[in-house]
Amino acid sequence: MSNTKINDSRFNFLFGKRNYMFMGIGLAFILIGFLLMMGQDANTRPDGTFDTNYWNEGIFSWRRIRLAPFLVLVGFVIEIYAIMLNPNKGEKE
Repeated sequence: MSNTKINDSRFNFLFGKRNYMFMGIGLAFILIGFLLMMGQDANTRPDGTFDTNYWNEGIFSWRRIRLAPFLVLVGFVIEIYAIMLNPNKGEKE
């Protein structure tokens, strides 16, 4: 008697296509949020020179304080949803 194993050479992904699509969307939200948080240093003048006597109020802008962290959090929520999404939900058994 010989035990023959069937070698299935197909490669299966852990998640489905929809999961990866949502992961990409979530990653885009996170990247956009971090890009919106970046900017000039508080002591950098608008012309690009560094001066310790200059204070740039732009560091406290609405974009950096409210919008960017909100987008990062939304991106993380989308990532959690993408991980929890059942890839086999729409398929017939």
